[in-house]
Amino acid sequence: MDRVSSPSTPADIHALLTPEGQTLLGALRDHDPAQELALATRLRRDHPAALVSAALAQARLRQRAVAKFGAEDAGRMYFTANGVEQATRTRVAAHRAESLRALGVRSVADLCCGIGGDAIALARAGIRVLAVDRDPGTCSVARANAAALGLGDLIEVREADVTEVDTAAYDAVFVDPARRSDKRGRIFDPEAYSPPLSWAVAAALAAPRAALKIAPGIPHEAIPAAAEAEWISDGGDVKEAVLWFGTEPGRRRATLLPGPRELVGRGLPDPAVRPVGRYLYEPDGAVIRAHLVAEVAAQVGGGLIDETIAYVTADEARAAPYASAYEITGQLPFNVKKLKALLREREVGVLTVKKRGSAVEPEELRRKVMPKPYGKQSATVFLTRVAGAPTMLLGAPVR
Repeated sequence: MDRVSSPSTPADIHALLTPEGQTLLGALRDHDPAQELALATRLRRDHPAALVSAALAQARLRQRAVAKFGAEDAGRMYFTANGVEQATRTRVAAHRAESLRALGVRSVADLCCGIGGDAIALARAGIRVLAVDRDPGTCSVARANAAALGLGDLIEVREADVTEVDTAAYDAVFVDPARRSDKRGRIFDPEAYSPPLSWAVAAALAAPRAALKIAPGIPHEAIPAAAEAEWISDGGDVKEAVLWFGTEPGRRRATLLPGPRELVGRGLPDPAVRPVGRYLYEPDGAVIRAHLVAEVAAQVGGGLIDETIAYVTADEARAAPYASAYEITGQLPFNVKKLKALLREREVGVLTVKKRGSAVEPEELRRKVMPKPYGKQSATVFLTRVAGAPTMLLGAPVR
């Protein structure tokens, strides 16, 4: 297959914005990547090879971007490979933009703006944006996106080193440091971000309000005392953490999208460990990252199955907006043969395997215990520890 690099220079974007480039992109809106070689050969008969390659690369990126931006926006926007990978999902960006708007923010300096995903959400919330990035190609993409979505009047894109930008004229600063590198991949050390977290914190402290996007796995001890920390999940998947400045220092909260549903920490002590009851509650990942499992346990009147495992158990079914609830119908020590026999006895044909505190791979266990369906029933098995002992809990979601 003819594979080409994604557009990354101002010249590439300029070519795609010409009438000929727009015609090519329109023709490729629903193209099949499996037929790309034949399609490229045909298109190069009537168009420059470089332009065809750029258009094909952009069409592939647009298809990838649908999951984050939706089909309508992705079909009009421009992307780079890194931009698709690192851009904020639209629903998450819209939540943050609305949070800033609710704080009275009317102008934001978006530092490390990338392809402009957050700038777009901010502008749609009625906020004026200065979008800054030091890469010329990325700036070209961000500028093209602002124009394509009709937001050019609210978004100014500036090519510059973010550490040299004066943000004094803006109500707030938003910083999204690069957490990946071409050589090392994902970066886990906050001081290895580009720019480093310490610089971003200093920039935040100098502004009336600020939001710093960081990896959700940041250690709690690395969070500045002046910051409020928010962990965000979308559809059950943890997407990011945000450090807020100019709000409530020390506060911890988990936000679940869509919704949003917000759980705020109350400083509760760790829940007690107790025997497994009739119900098991699996807190959302954002709740776990925010260290708010105790708040969930208090809501359902439950305790932990193990002091090191974030599963909450209780004897009653209660509303649990920040956790998934399961009715437990079986508990046995980890034993593959016994689990296989139990699944056969219960005529299970669809098995979901979850784990926490177990080294066993779910797919491997599924192949061993259910090489073929035993019936039409569904079940969920939890591979975990109960009071320190490897245990299997069998159950079903509470509807």
